Amino acid sequence: MKLLIFVTGRGTGGDAVTAYNIFQALNEKNVESKIVLDPSAPGYYFKKRNVEWLKSPIPAAGGHASSKSRLFKAGLKSLKAVCSGSRLIKKEKADGVVGVIGGGVVIGCLSAKLAGVPSVGIAATPTDTKVSLKLNPTMLLPESPDFTNDGVESKYDVRKQYSPIKSDIIHGNKDNILSKLPSKFDPNKKSVLFSSGSTLFDDMAYAARKYAEENDDVNIFVIGAPLKEELEDVINHPNIMNLGYINYMDDLYDLIDLAIITDDGLTLHETLACQIPVVVVLGVKYGRYHGLSKVFDGAVIESNVDNISEKVNYALENYDQMYNSTKIYSEDIINGTDDLTTFLINHLSK
Repeated sequence: MKLLIFVTGRGTGGDAVTAYNIFQALNEKNVESKIVLDPSAPGYYFKKRNVEWLKSPIPAAGGHASSKSRLFKAGLKSLKAVCSGSRLIKKEKADGVVGVIGGGVVIGCLSAKLAGVPSVGIAATPTDTKVSLKLNPTMLLPESPDFTNDGVESKYDVRKQYSPIKSDIIHGNKDNILSKLPSKFDPNKKSVLFSSGSTLFDDMAYAARKYAEENDDVNIFVIGAPLKEELEDVINHPNIMNLGYINYMDDLYDLIDLAIITDDGLTLHETLACQIPVVVVLGVKYGRYHGLSKVFDGAVIESNVDNISEKVNYALENYDQMYNSTKIYSEDIINGTDDLTTFLINHLSK
């Protein structure tokens, strides 16, 4: 069986990581697959891992932040993109398609219909959820507005599924990175991590700065490449250890006690898999809100920049209770990747 994995975005962020984790998991089950990206995507995440990809137009509408005008413009581009995608499927003699989030679902699954091959949508936005439910079997990720909806209607099989994480993310060892940490790291203090993913967004930087100004009894780590140069000045504070863009997340997860992250994406799944309680800072990425504190009740609490100290310190003071809650979700998240690929194979091998 040969599958094409259509991926939205530039091949650099969370959608690329999701697609790569699916790609790897399929490979482990001896299923051949190829990544498909938009021709404009630099695909750095795949390039660093020596994974080649195919090119076909995958217009983006902005996902959760999409407006009606952006959706309309993307819709016009989609007509041509679907025809191109269908031709690629036939050229590659693919047996099926996996559409990954946003445009990856819309273009991938519509292209599969036109090419006459089965598809499965991995949906996380309002638009890709609506399209996928009408076209083919669907896996709803927690960010999808229908994840908490008990009455999802579709004539196809629908599964609610945690995001696929790398299986080895839970096997980090903090001893591997102690020598890499700044000298001001104090092993006798609790450690917290501020992260908005591979990119450091404005409000996450401001949240880290505010917490650092108000607290000096905790190790404060910040990671990610700043979205703007001026954010370097924001996180330049004596109480902050700025690690920048790193490639040892598994080891860092083994070190930290609490993660302060965004209300979306794989990082939240990874931290919970590692049984790390979470504070989410709302609205960091273009005002998006997914309500994942309801999905992961007890293990995740919400915060804004203004009350970051109150919420982080509450989490640290109630650490045992939140830690016990992470155990409720950890095993299901760890097993989620295998469950997802089994679902794909079952539906795409028919």
